Amino acid sequence: MSSGFEDAEGRTAAWDVEPDTPGDPLRVGLRIVAPDGRLDLGCTPVAARELAAALLAAADLVERASPAGPVTVTAGELLRGDVRDGPRVMTVESARGDGASVHVTWTSGGGRSWTQVYDATTPITLRRRLRGEG
Repeated sequence: MSSGFEDAEGRTAAWDVEPDTPGDPLRVGLRIVAPDGRLDLGCTPVAARELAAALLAAADLVERASPAGPVTVTAGELLRGDVRDGPRVMTVESARGDGASVHVTWTSGGGRSWTQVYDATTPITLRRRLRGEG
């Protein structure tokens, strides 16, 4: 799994996670590649889960502090990465339209995923629209 991000100067960097580090299958590998170089790290699965939990908590705080506030869209307009407003973190993993209905796969902050079917016109309130405008 990998994704891009920016360093303090706005230059694009990337991270990549491997299920194990070379020579030690019981460690999680994390590689960060930036314009200035590369950093390879390894940690236990427990430490990886702690990092994931800390990142989820920080993302939750940032989304709740968004000046734009919640936005409501129809189920047919959901995009991957949209975060539902509510007491628990629910992120859209995928949304597939099927005529008048939409099959939405959600992922929880705890890593569970499930699919729900909505009428395409059902209003869904999001904490913040991650792509596009609501």
